[in-house]
Amino acid sequence: QVFTFNTVEIQVQPSVKVNNGAPMSIICHADISKSTSFQLKHNFTIFKDDKLVFTTVSDKGDAQYEIPISRSSDTGDYECTVEADGKTKSSNSLHVWVVGEYSFKQPSRGSINKEEPPLYFIFRKMKMNSTPKEKRVFEPYRNFSVVEFSVEEGDNILQFDCFGRRYVKHESEDSKHSNKTLVTVREPFIKPTLVARPSSNVTEGDRIQLECSTVVARMRNIEIILQKNRTILKSVRDEKLLRHSAVATLEQSGEYLCKVEQGRASKTTKLNVVVSELFPKPILAASMHTLDENKDLTLSCSISSSRKANFSILRKGSNRDILLKNSRNFTMRVRVNDSGSYSCKAEVKGIVKESKPVKINVYAPVSKPTLSVVSGLPEVVLGKPLWLICRSVMGTPPITFTFYKGNEVKKIVTNDTYAMFLDENIRQNDQRGYRCEARNNHSSGMETSNILNVTVIVPIKNASLGSIPFGEVEDGSETAFLCSVNGGSWPIHFRFFRKTDREILLYEKSENADRMVWHKATMKRKDTGTYFCMASNRANVDVKSHPITISVILAAWQKGIIAAFVLLLIAGAAALTSWWFFRKKKK
Repeated sequence: QVFTFNTVEIQVQPSVKVNNGAPMSIICHADISKSTSFQLKHNFTIFKDDKLVFTTVSDKGDAQYEIPISRSSDTGDYECTVEADGKTKSSNSLHVWVVGEYSFKQPSRGSINKEEPPLYFIFRKMKMNSTPKEKRVFEPYRNFSVVEFSVEEGDNILQFDCFGRRYVKHESEDSKHSNKTLVTVREPFIKPTLVARPSSNVTEGDRIQLECSTVVARMRNIEIILQKNRTILKSVRDEKLLRHSAVATLEQSGEYLCKVEQGRASKTTKLNVVVSELFPKPILAASMHTLDENKDLTLSCSISSSRKANFSILRKGSNRDILLKNSRNFTMRVRVNDSGSYSCKAEVKGIVKESKPVKINVYAPVSKPTLSVVSGLPEVVLGKPLWLICRSVMGTPPITFTFYKGNEVKKIVTNDTYAMFLDENIRQNDQRGYRCEARNNHSSGMETSNILNVTVIVPIKNASLGSIPFGEVEDGSETAFLCSVNGGSWPIHFRFFRKTDREILLYEKSENADRMVWHKATMKRKDTGTYFCMASNRANVDVKSHPITISVILAAWQKGIIAAFVLLLIAGAAALTSWWFFRKKKK
């Protein structure tokens, strides 16, 4: 489990200039390279003006110091240090300024303010041909201060000095600079040397060896790490020399970094390695990219180089590639399931390169398509949309379907095995049939369906009911009911009803006509009531007529019998009255 610090950075959010009272976050980020994926505990420490203000331990590469309400006292230079498994690295210093209004209290009466004005101390670290690094320390109550500077890589001979600054009535005053103190840095080890053998310019297939070495004063806890693009390639501990060898490839061109670490000390050396191409990537050529099934396909692999190479041709798979042949050329009779991507590989001196994939599509011919109405029956109600479906059972997708109404192209759809067409312009006397064509990339061309004739169902508009005789009907006589409709496709289903407290179906029948007569042979007194009829066809819309009222009255012979009976009653009563009168008179 090898790791190394690449950088340690400190940031402030929302910015380095924060309004008084606003929240701010000090963020410390450690960029670390690891040889493998393993957990690493990081000790984060944040300093303000060289004073500890925050510390935490985390297995993540970031730590955040939250200041919910910033004050002017939070102004200062912030620095972050990260320690992990004995290694330590610090960030550069970041100055944060909290700006806002300040208020001053008047001393209470009788008190005497004997404090000296607050002082700022500015310390400088200087080295040859470099801008001095400054650290500012605010001392409100004392006239001296102490700071720490980290000794970094490249620090050999250093000079330090300091001076004071105070503010009086919005004006600043600097003291004279102190004497300069000379510090000589003793190196625990020298800057490492990184060399490539036999050379830093090699050709693919050559064996290259990278050697990183240093001279160390004390061989203890020293580590040499070799990196490329922040990836750790190799590391050694408590040794002065690291060797790393490999077969050169184009991917190994680039900048290599050798780092020597001991405690907090770290030194690096960089070396640029150039790997020249031994041979270009191979090119796979196909005799055809689109072809019919049972045809021959030839794949050829080549490189634009005079070098002798070993070739192999492969079929690309989702999980793994399938080797077809170790050869430059390969011929096969294709089937539909041979569609897919193919590539080839070329090997020279142990270097293997793969071509770009080539897409091959094999097509089976389409079968004769079938055209039908989605709802099932080949009919449509006038005013309703008509959905048609064209389906080809056989054939390699994608398949292009073309819909015709008569000889007019209505729609072209590309899909897998079927396509749908919507005709919303249905007319009553439209006699044009429908057909569809299907084709794919097979050389056999297109296939055409049979013509589909669709029957247009005209809905019924109005229904009316009449009777003979109308209104009053003699008891026992025959009555004819006539139900007629205005328009509508045949056959028409007629139904006759009598309405009492409920609707009673009396008779029903379907006719290929726009009217129907129902004869009721004998009418009874109980048949008095309201009658109506309903008509419907395959449009599935019931049309109801207006009701008519039928009254069943007595027949003429029934009236004669009743009259005769009444006369007999009257005659009998008269005779009885006369007999009684004569009898009384006689007495």
